[in-house]
Amino acid sequence: MTNSCKVAVTQLQVGNFVRLPIAWKDHPFVFNTFKIKQQAQIEIIKNLGIKFVYVREDRSDAPPLSAKAAANNAAIIDNNLQQISNELHQQKAKSIEAQQALRRHLQKTEKDFVRNVAMMRNLINKLRNRPLDAVNEAKELVHGVCNQLLTEDKLVLHLMSDAKNDESIYYHSINVAVLSMLVAKELGWSRKEIEWIGMGALFHDIGKLNIPTQLLRKATPLTNAEQNFFNQHPLMGVKLLNGADNFPKEALPIVLNHHEFLDGSGSPNGLKEAALDKLSQLVCVINTYDNLCHSDRSKKARTPYSALGFLYKNYKEQLNQTVINRLVKMLGVYPPGSVVELNSGQFAMVMSVNLSQLLLPRVLVYDPSVPKEQAPIIDLAAENLNIVRCLPVAALPEKILKYLNPREKVSYFLGSER
Repeated sequence: MTNSCKVAVTQLQVGNFVRLPIAWKDHPFVFNTFKIKQQAQIEIIKNLGIKFVYVREDRSDAPPLSAKAAANNAAIIDNNLQQISNELHQQKAKSIEAQQALRRHLQKTEKDFVRNVAMMRNLINKLRNRPLDAVNEAKELVHGVCNQLLTEDKLVLHLMSDAKNDESIYYHSINVAVLSMLVAKELGWSRKEIEWIGMGALFHDIGKLNIPTQLLRKATPLTNAEQNFFNQHPLMGVKLLNGADNFPKEALPIVLNHHEFLDGSGSPNGLKEAALDKLSQLVCVINTYDNLCHSDRSKKARTPYSALGFLYKNYKEQLNQTVINRLVKMLGVYPPGSVVELNSGQFAMVMSVNLSQLLLPRVLVYDPSVPKEQAPIIDLAAENLNIVRCLPVAALPEKILKYLNPREKVSYFLGSER
């Protein structure tokens, strides 16, 4: 641990920020690292059978005691020690139970997400030969997400697992659809508009089916001719969807215009703001954000935190600012997938954001004393912790990077508190 020093347990005092050199299961505290708030905690540490701990002076309110002061302090005994120890054990048991509930909730949401990815894969495969069936299945998927958006009062946005390379179009499409529908709902748009947004966003990249795979996966920058051909995929998408007369006509402009910018610098037609409907403008923002979170031949993926900042600073002329502001407000300062440092000194990755409590997300905490697959997922509000700062992935030591495993391809899906 950075700036930590080895200190005898007899030299501890209230205000020291400590790390215990024993397994998490062998003590009653919620974490291995914490700030000592009362003398009883020191007495409990002394009774753990350890001779020393590590102290971070830069995070401590006071330095450890000198050997002389520690000798004078040796007689201090807290009569409530057993009671406090019992309370700490109960608190830890409650914390473990809450963590397990959070993990189960995440697993349920992940299953829902995987099922929707499978539906997306299935309907895209049907689009050429059975376009009407494909569109009806898409309407069903969008209708389900819309129901959840409009009926749940405690929505949670969860971080999902990485997309496989050959399935990135499905993950990206669902990601853009869910975030677009969520922003539309937050902007107070009607149910019909939210469902049109969902349909357009789900199919916005469908034209890429007509682009050769080797071009989509090309590792080096595209030539001008290749880029011009690639820029036609919105037109190809509309052509494909024209074969399905049950596709809502209000959603077609989204497919055509999801790369059009307000200043006319977009593609395929270089349209300006006056020619772009509000649904297309919204999906263009979300599509741009999601692309910033994914690496391609010309750039590395940004963390969601960095992508939001980049979007806000660099697209003032090209993208709808009302939508960007709502996206920033909705995802919070710490969107899922962000790597953060807590005021406990620990590193963590944001796993989910309660949309009614944005500053206190659920995080997966790096704890070398706990196996990676059992890593604690905690609710910052419940544990009375907060975030000090967001970190670039490059700033993480290798062992923490492997443990937290930040997503290379960030995907989101909705859950609820229930």
